[in-house]
Amino acid sequence: MKSLVPILAAMAMAVGSGAALAHDDATLDKQKSPHGGQVRMAGAYHFELVLAKDAQGAQDSPVVVYVTDHAGAQVPTAGATGSATLLSGKTKVAVKLTPDGDNRLKGMARYVAAPGIKAVVSVTLAGKAPEQARFTPMAAGGAGHAH
Repeated sequence: MKSLVPILAAMAMAVGSGAALAHDDATLDKQKSPHGGQVRMAGAYHFELVLAKDAQGAQDSPVVVYVTDHAGAQVPTAGATGSATLLSGKTKVAVKLTPDGDNRLKGMARYVAAPGIKAVVSVTLAGKAPEQARFTPMAAGGAGHAH
């Protein structure tokens, strides 16, 4: 029995490391996202950021974040608060996100959907600690569109 302990421990570490690799950014970018956005880990959650692919900065365009758990189940956003900061070149746009459906937060902002745009999203679910994720939403594998 004592000889089985090291074997079982090694197996557990191997399985655990595979699970960790399954959620890195490169792996998430290869997976089809539910709403056409880019998915990132944020603590116990996945955030999917969806920007309008045709946003040109002349008028407000949607910024949408979907929240799920690691298994893909919807996480309710009622009572949540959030923000997104969009960075493109020297332009910085702050967006307030408010609950907009079962597992969605939404805001509106003037931005250009350029390939180099980056985003930082922070969400505080009701009664939970804030979680944050960084995105490159228009990069290959992360191009999205708002519904």
